[in-house]
Amino acid sequence: MTNIASVSQEQLTNRRQQLRRERRIKFFQSIWRSLLVGGMASGLVWAITLPDWVIRKPEQIAIKGNYFLSVQAIRALLPLSYPQSLLRVEPQAIANALEQEAPIADATVTRQLLPPLLTIQVKERKPVAIALPIVSPKGKTAKSPSEPGLLDEQGVWMPQSSYQSMKGNVELPTLKIIGRSEHYRPYWSEVYQAISHSPVKVIEIDWQNPANLILKTELGNVHLGAYSSRFAQQLRVLDQMRELPSHIQPSQIAYIDLKNPDSPVIQMKKPNPTPPRI
Repeated sequence: MTNIASVSQEQLTNRRQQLRRERRIKFFQSIWRSLLVGGMASGLVWAITLPDWVIRKPEQIAIKGNYFLSVQAIRALLPLSYPQSLLRVEPQAIANALEQEAPIADATVTRQLLPPLLTIQVKERKPVAIALPIVSPKGKTAKSPSEPGLLDEQGVWMPQSSYQSMKGNVELPTLKIIGRSEHYRPYWSEVYQAISHSPVKVIEIDWQNPANLILKTELGNVHLGAYSSRFAQQLRVLDQMRELPSHIQPSQIAYIDLKNPDSPVIQMKKPNPTPPRI
């Protein structure tokens, strides 16, 4: 019995010591947690009130990916006032605001705290054609944009003024299109792709009459009729007629009729009547 009592007393003593150690560990852990939470809260307050994390001037905004628009032009589009706390800047709101501007298709905004900096990666809309307003016989524009605009490959219309701050080494496209956007926009992407790959240079697209699409080309005016899935075939037939100027004087050709690409027709100009002799 003495041995059993002795062993039990020793176990109780060890248990008490273990409990004391566990209480000390928990005590120190609670202190460290309090210090950590307090430090994080203090750091957050310090960060919010830190005057150096502020965008004070446009030069603290880096623009990347721009080719057509200048850095200054893109900075001018930003919905920011200076000075602006970097932590109050909402990157997604800035990106959305830029994407609502016609020249910019996509934008990504990131913040950098040290040194304070905003980085904006943009994807611009590439202008591929000049959209001219329709002019009525009385000299008034019809129901179309009142100013010349620019089209990208998807047919998105952009005012020329949006590219007024283009870089000096970038030129506007030379291809022109006349017509109402509701007539040509559904087909513009495939029309532009076909024209851009055609060996025959197309200078102007006249879509004022949806029943007769007219191309102004290096071979002369070409009448295609209403736009259809045979557009690419019509361009291939036009390419086969590249030697036409060596057989017929271009000044004698009124237009090339490719409404039926299987049976092209060359419409000649009517000869001027001989003036009567006096």
